[in-house]
Amino acid sequence: MGNLIKSLLIVLLAGVPFICQRAIGAEVIDLPDRSFQQNGNLYQDDLKRVVTITRGRATVYRLLSKISEQTGLLFIYDSKIVENDKRVVVEPGEYPLEDAVRIITGNRDLRIKIEENYILLYLPNADKAEPEIKKRDEIPSANNQTQEGGHFAISGAIKDRLTDEPIEFATISVNDKPYGTVSNLNGEFIFTLPDSLLDSHIKISHLGYQSRLFKASLLAGQRATFYLDQRIIPLQEIVVRAIDPTKTIREMMAARVRNYNSDPLYITAFYREGIEYKNNISLSEAVLKIYKTGVIYGANSEQVKVLKMRRLASSPEKDTLVTKIKSSINSSLLLDLVKNLPDFLQPQAYLQYDFSHTDITVIDDRRVYVISFEQKEEITAPLYKGKLYIDAGNWALTQARFEVNPKYVAKATDDIIVKQSRKVEIIPERVEYLVSYKSNNGVYTLNHVRGDLNFRVRPKRKLFSSNLHIWFEMVNCKTESSNVTPIPREERISTRDIFSETSYSYDKEFWGNFNVILPEENLKDFIKKYVF
Repeated sequence: MGNLIKSLLIVLLAGVPFICQRAIGAEVIDLPDRSFQQNGNLYQDDLKRVVTITRGRATVYRLLSKISEQTGLLFIYDSKIVENDKRVVVEPGEYPLEDAVRIITGNRDLRIKIEENYILLYLPNADKAEPEIKKRDEIPSANNQTQEGGHFAISGAIKDRLTDEPIEFATISVNDKPYGTVSNLNGEFIFTLPDSLLDSHIKISHLGYQSRLFKASLLAGQRATFYLDQRIIPLQEIVVRAIDPTKTIREMMAARVRNYNSDPLYITAFYREGIEYKNNISLSEAVLKIYKTGVIYGANSEQVKVLKMRRLASSPEKDTLVTKIKSSINSSLLLDLVKNLPDFLQPQAYLQYDFSHTDITVIDDRRVYVISFEQKEEITAPLYKGKLYIDAGNWALTQARFEVNPKYVAKATDDIIVKQSRKVEIIPERVEYLVSYKSNNGVYTLNHVRGDLNFRVRPKRKLFSSNLHIWFEMVNCKTESSNVTPIPREERISTRDIFSETSYSYDKEFWGNFNVILPEENLKDFIKKYVF
């Protein structure tokens, strides 16, 4: 199966006393509202612009969409403030834009700001509208000061406009700048930037969707819900374009040096790994500085330094497992597939895999070929199956989603479990990986990696089993290409050790101004209840 699956090793022990290390101290903060200034007469004229409501009974979302069609302006708002599905009755007629919005939403306290092609709806002191205690460890402050100056934060949720479903792992970045983060499994994100980028443009993008671009100052200090439109490729084009999948992969491999960085970079990354078994959660999070070598060098040449770190763990039950993840940082580095070629990208891959062109989609408004692969029927070893997303114009690999073939994943037990108690039987049920890249001025860098490993655990001589979920992910939050030198040996950590056992000093202002992946709902609840 190659180095990837064997690089992430799970240590499982049964009946071992578990000592939970906890740091001391907690702090409650209240995020102040960052008010906006109106843009003079032009802003006032836009608000007085007359719009027509022809249908008086509809949902709030439908009526606001009609205003967008008339004005060419797109609405941005927090769905907790404006109820999309609420049905309202409005007297048909002509209204000033400002009045129409307040009548439709039923909220006279709404503030309205127009900038470029967007209408922002928000409440003054919106963060106080729903009182909530926030620990500094949970959410970064929007106005922390550092030696580099002030910072601001943009937060919210990203959803599909058609289905209203959250969009997971969408990329949020600064247009033509080396900053970024991703949304979590609930589509939520927070993006912290220096004040010097207030006039920059923020881009939200995801595979298969039309990208959105808006000015950072429009949403600084605010929370909003962002809706993305699906980008559909006509069926006729998919049928007409005959794409040779193996040739497409060869083109991608030949273009690696051109598309990906050849010189060393510094990457500031947020990293999280977690273990969930029964009602227990163990979580390790860190901000890492990575010395990342060029595309022609392997992962062994890369170095990692821990800038910030914390561990959280719930108290286990008597019959719980002590589970540890080994080499998770190394696995995250190995998931840079264009540097560390897995077996399905090796020159002889056609001997083990069948490849097919199955779709055409888009990302960042660029056409992307979807190449599916699966091991040949006669091969029964635990190999991979998945999809590669290759840019149709420059042949860059933009994303890969793959898993150990579910038919044979049980055979991978010995490759994954490095040490197992005799008292339990553990069988892998699903092992999945996600890798994405982002382009900055035509050069691609690693953007986000995630691994999800699901197991079934059954104590021997017992009838029932329990689920064990292990995951890790890393997101590239900032890339630097100037004055890049190797990390001093005494500051490096071993990427092959058990990361959760790395020694660290607790910092009550853990997040600071670093970008992070927001935790999902179950992790939020766990973090809120945790006693630091």
